Formats: sequence, structure tokens, C-alpha cells
Amino acid sequence: MWHKSLLELIGRTPLIQLNAVTRGIPPTVLAKVEYFNPGHSIKDRIALKMIEEAERAGLLRPGGTIVEATSGNTGMGLALVAAIKGYRCVFTLPDKQSKEKIDALRALGAEVIVTPTNVPPEDPRSYYSVARRLAQEIPGAFFPNQYDNLNNRQAHYETTGPEIWEQTEGKVTHFVAGMGTTGTICGVAQYLKERNPNIQIIGIDTYGSLFQKLHETGQIDPREIYPYLTEGIGEDIVPGNLDLSLIDRIIKVTDRDGALMARKLARYEGLFVGWSSGSAVWGALEVARELSPKDVIVVILPDHGIRYLNKIYNDTWMRSQGFLEATSELTISDILQHKSRKTPGLATVSPQEPILRAVELMQRYEISQLPVIEKGQVQGLITESRLIEVLMDDPSAKEKPVQRYMMEPPAIVLPSTPVDIVSKMLTREMPAVLVQLDHGEWDIVTRSDILHTLVEGRS
Repeated sequence: MWHKSLLELIGRTPLIQLNAVTRGIPPTVLAKVEYFNPGHSIKDRIALKMIEEAERAGLLRPGGTIVEATSGNTGMGLALVAAIKGYRCVFTLPDKQSKEKIDALRALGAEVIVTPTNVPPEDPRSYYSVARRLAQEIPGAFFPNQYDNLNNRQAHYETTGPEIWEQTEGKVTHFVAGMGTTGTICGVAQYLKERNPNIQIIGIDTYGSLFQKLHETGQIDPREIYPYLTEGIGEDIVPGNLDLSLIDRIIKVTDRDGALMARKLARYEGLFVGWSSGSAVWGALEVARELSPKDVIVVILPDHGIRYLNKIYNDTWMRSQGFLEATSELTISDILQHKSRKTPGLATVSPQEPILRAVELMQRYEISQLPVIEKGQVQGLITESRLIEVLMDDPSAKEKPVQRYMMEPPAIVLPSTPVDIVSKMLTREMPAVLVQLDHGEWDIVTRSDILHTLVEGRS
């Protein structure tokens, strides 16, 4: 059996029990893993629904253009559907969105316009305002407007809600989801509460967003609206999809807590998910600690972690935001900073060069090993002890190519690799490791370099 198009793969995502991050917590916690959708996010569901309904209503015709304000995932879903149906796409994104999201949208043929985050929604530069203006100016344009388009909510009422009910055999007692356009939480909530009004619906908000205060007081406090980093949840406007009567409780989660929980899900559950997924699970666990073993919590994990590699899965970025403690652990980067150098760069030899050339370089730079590199690719390693062995057996070998006598390539590490790991890799037979730097460049670290840093480089 085959599928007629990628569109048939949208929905029917798995429900997976969390085991490691829930250790010691009484209820069952189940994750609805939405990165199994073809566009790797829950937004594929609403993209298909909004486009098909626009086609039925005559709002989108062949050759038309889809214009949308998106944080990335809805754009991805729309771009996938548009690619299959033959529409042009123009998307506006706030500049806090990850580069991976922008690159992915452009790879699918979408035109992406990046707008400033730190402006109010009514500002003509905001991604809402720019999208609305473009939709009016471009002939044949359709503006899905995921925030106010009720087909967003309807998509989850028709698909996500029924899936959860069926997958839990009606045993779900609590549903947890992030709040952005609010289509997911309100669509699923409407379906589940029709089946069982006692099911508790918990929304996940972020600090800097208006939802929690609005839910608790019915008021919007401008003092609580400010820029935040978490992508995919939180808003500074009230979406048309929002129905607060369907939501029982809203929990705010900090940028840091959401990011660290996402990393825990990857590390301990094997679920490589996005930032707002971490926020949703953090909030779900807060609720779970109050419940009994009889309860069943379902939490939505909206998207994949591949779109956050340069942010929450990048240690340097995490430390720059204060989300990770600065480590005192010695790394290869520290070794390179304190390394004693007599070469302008990494001395290397090519496989075709004679042994004599390798000897000359070692003597000139007072080194005892040379990486053998050709066209940026590491071919092997030639060492002082190996050269002595070769030339003792055959003095004429000095004119023969290095590739005949080189050893296996050394291990390759990154600047962030801890020194205690590398020190265990270095042996008499393999006295060095290569360090892969940015832009295709290389460096080398030996036991001598490590010893020099330990003695001279640390106060």
C-alpha cells in the first residue's frame, strides 16, 4: 500500500509514555509526539485544514499566494501543502525565531520576511501587520490568519482530540498544551470535554505573555507583556481561537525551565523536541505532582528539536543566556588557548609528499607528528617514532610517499570535548587527536599540550 501524497501522512501521531523525567511522580504521563507529522510539527494539521477550507470557499484559487504571520511551524506546514498543491508562499517571522526554521522555509520555496520582535502587534513593522499588508497588496493572496481562523481550532477538534480519546481508551483525566494561537488547546479541549466534562485542561504560558493574567482576572496587564525567548507559545494579542471557558488552569513556565526540560527529554527519553515541548512537560509535571496513580495526563509535544540546534541544544548559547552554569571543566578549547606554538597554523603533509618532507617539517617546527591531509580530508598520521622505524629498515624510504607508511587517522574531537575524555584516548601508539574547528579548519592536541596547560596554563 502506498500514499497518494504526503498530505495523507498528517495526523495519527503516537502517544508515548514518559518514564525517566516522571520518576517518582504518581500519575501516568503520556506525550503526544507531533514531530511524526511530515513537517515535523503539529501545525501540519491546521495548515491542511485552513487551505482546504479556503479552497472550498473560493478564497484560494489555482496559482494563488498564501501569506501568513508565523513563528515557523505553521509556515512549514503551509509550505508543504502549498508545494504539493502548487501555491506560492510569503511568510513573515519575528527575528527571535531560530535560523533553522527560516532556512527550512526557504528550502521549501517560501519567501521569508523577518520582522522585529520588540514592537507591539499594531506597529506597522510587526509580523502581524506586515503579513496583513502583503495579503492586501498581492493579487490573489489568501491570508490564513491562524490566530483568528477558527479552522485552526476545528482541525484539532476533528483530529487531535479524537486521537487522544481513542489512544487512551477514554482514560485521559488531564490534557496539557502550550498556548500560542490557542487552536490546539481549545480544539482538543472542546472535543474532550464533550466526552467527559471532568477532564481538566491545563494551558502552558510563558513569562511576558498575557494568557495567565487574562484567564485569572479577565484583564490584560500591559506590565506583564514583555519580550521573551521561548518560541511557539505566549502572545501579546488575544487570538480569535481562544475560548477561556474551556481552560481550567494556566501555568507560566520560564524560558530557562522550558529549555532545560527539552534537553532532559532528549537526554533521558530519547525525544528530540522543541523548546515549547519542554515548557509543556515542565508544566505537566507540576500538575502531576498533585495527582494520584489513577490519573492519566496527556501533554502535547508540538515539534522537533532540529529547529533549535543553534539555541537550546547549543551549550555556548545556553550559557550566554544564563541557562547553563559556566563550567570549570577543562576542555580542548582551553588546551588550544594555552598551546605553545612554533607554527603559523597546523603543519600538515599530503599523502603524495615524500617522507623527507615530513622529516623537514618536524625538525623545523620541533613537533613529533604530522596529520596527513588532502583536500581538507584527514587521511592518516605520521609520527616521529614511525619515521625512525621506517628509515632504520630502509634508508631509501625518505624519497617514498608518506601514504605508504602513515598510520590510521587520529580520533577527531571538538573544542568543547572535556580533556579528561581526550586524555584517555591518547596512547603511545596514537599520541594525538585532531580538533575540528569552524570553516573546515583543523588543529591538533597531544599529551604534551595537555601537560603544558595543566602545569603552566592554570593558576
